[in-house]
Amino acid sequence: MDRAIIHLNVADFAVAVERAIDRRLAGRPVVIAPAGAARTAVYDMSEEAFQAGVRKGMALERALRRCRDARLLPPRPDRYEQAMRAVLERVLPYSPRIEAGEHDGHLFIDATGTGRLFGPPVDLAWRLQRQIRVELGLAPIWSVAPNKLVAKVATRLVKPEGEYIVAAGEEQPFLAPLPLGLVPGIEGEDLVRLREFNLASAGDVAALRVEELQVPFGKRAAFVHETVRGIDSSPVQAVGEKPPQVAADHEFAVDTNDLAVLQAALYRLAEGAGHALRRQRRAAREVAVVVDYSDGVRRVRRTAARPATANDIGLFEAACSALDSAGARRVRVRHVRLVCRRLVFPPAQLALFEEEQRTAARRDRLTAALDAVRGRFGREALQVGRTLAAESLQAS
Repeated sequence: MDRAIIHLNVADFAVAVERAIDRRLAGRPVVIAPAGAARTAVYDMSEEAFQAGVRKGMALERALRRCRDARLLPPRPDRYEQAMRAVLERVLPYSPRIEAGEHDGHLFIDATGTGRLFGPPVDLAWRLQRQIRVELGLAPIWSVAPNKLVAKVATRLVKPEGEYIVAAGEEQPFLAPLPLGLVPGIEGEDLVRLREFNLASAGDVAALRVEELQVPFGKRAAFVHETVRGIDSSPVQAVGEKPPQVAADHEFAVDTNDLAVLQAALYRLAEGAGHALRRQRRAAREVAVVVDYSDGVRRVRRTAARPATANDIGLFEAACSALDSAGARRVRVRHVRLVCRRLVFPPAQLALFEEEQRTAARRDRLTAALDAVRGRFGREALQVGRTLAAESLQAS
């Protein structure tokens, strides 16, 4: 049976909620940001403000220079969360698999096999859009496609309003003429590399073999090869289901691009994440680093941990690898986040080579000793020298 994935997207969700409450905001540029806060950044903006050059994460001062007649509103996350729950309530009767975004107006609905109960997925999508518009005053755009990747691209094409249908088997022809910037998973650095090879559309890249893509992308070649062809087997999660992960954050007191300070923060985060993983008796097969810069740009990089690990040093090395893959920018870093994903039970298989076995055993013994001391005397009883040195650099 062909999969049928519906993607509902209330564009500029925070603004849409505010406009549903205050109709006077309709048709005028709106910027949502915490006015008066230090280093204020744009939380959301209307389509009118977007057309004027305002972007999420942009410094508020810069945004207001680009759109001087914008109406400025403070963020109200509790209001957006309540609105998201109301949208979800309208969708729940139609599928057990509904994957919602983080209060951002996005919903994936797996309508595979529901036709005998609720009619064709296209009719269901239209019915949901009408119900949400009438009952909540929100107007979601929608698409129906064989997987989440293609469904998301389809709604991007019709934003801020409209609908799109992609039938099974049409994924690659649908993506082929589109610019690569519209394809989820293809990031800014990827676009730069592809531009160097004079590749501008998904079809240009889809014409290449995996071996050819390994030149610019290395290990990511297989992922890029599938993505530009519209191949995505990821399931729609069940309602309320979230992949288990362990995450930790660090906000710098002063924005910095000092590598020693960045690595010190990563090590602290790796220590905290490793401790949490060991308490859960889990190990991470993937480590992600999220870097937020002073100018509002965000970079997310992931790296595989082989073998899966809960050891502080192993997590730190994987995090450093992810940070290095983000590339160098002269802009300073404001915030860094470490996320340990794809959690499994610690692997029982030993390393292949004897030296690797000895190294892993030493690391595990060291970590166990640190846990024992810190468990008795507190987390600050023992600290790694790199973190102390970097703290003095940040303070100075």
